[in-house]
Amino acid sequence: MTPIIDAPSPNQNERKLPISLLVLHYTGMESGDAALTRLRDPEAKVSAHYLIEEDGRIFRMVEEDKRAWHAGVSNWTGITDVNSASIGIEIVNGGHDFGLPDFPDVQINALIPLCKRIIMDHDIQPHNVVGHSDIAPERKDDPGEKFPWRGLAAAGIGLWPGDGNGDRRVLFEADDRDRGIAILQRALAGIGYAVEIDGVMSERTVLVTRAFQRRFRQEQVDGVVDMETFDLVARAAQMV
Repeated sequence: MTPIIDAPSPNQNERKLPISLLVLHYTGMESGDAALTRLRDPEAKVSAHYLIEEDGRIFRMVEEDKRAWHAGVSNWTGITDVNSASIGIEIVNGGHDFGLPDFPDVQINALIPLCKRIIMDHDIQPHNVVGHSDIAPERKDDPGEKFPWRGLAAAGIGLWPGDGNGDRRVLFEADDRDRGIAILQRALAGIGYAVEIDGVMSERTVLVTRAFQRRFRQEQVDGVVDMETFDLVARAAQMV
């Protein structure tokens, strides 16, 4: 595995929960140096356990037994103190504000063994390997629709329900009320997403659907529940 460079951040405290989640982010800043500086700035009050540069260098800012401040207001499988329950990895990438660049192979090749070691050490289940957009769909879009979730799953990291069937016929529109919407919501909640099961295609349900698509149907992220999205959600839920 790539040697790890220690770059301690003061932005940490004690955990209140056992580790059960791995959260992946992009930095969304103009450079890795800028991101590393911010994540170590006590005034910023943000941090992560690790940062992976575009050239594959790995920086450790917070020891894994401590609580890093990367998740913010978030929820996964009913856990609302995600920082206490997770390891956070920041991946250097300009993100949507800087054109959403591709993730270099050398960077992903450094990420994969780090993730595999964390998953093994903490017995993290596949559905608990998530992106920031999964745990905070109303606020965050990272690591974004160019992140290679399929490739990570092939390496044994996270869920992958398979590719879509291409059926884009719309099932539910915004504000629809339908028993099928409740089935969709129940499946999304079963995966881990924070969504109310009320049978209403609410704004929250649309946002969660977009987060799911950003992860599992990256070529079209629109929040519309079509046949393909519904099928992918159902398949993912069956894997949990």
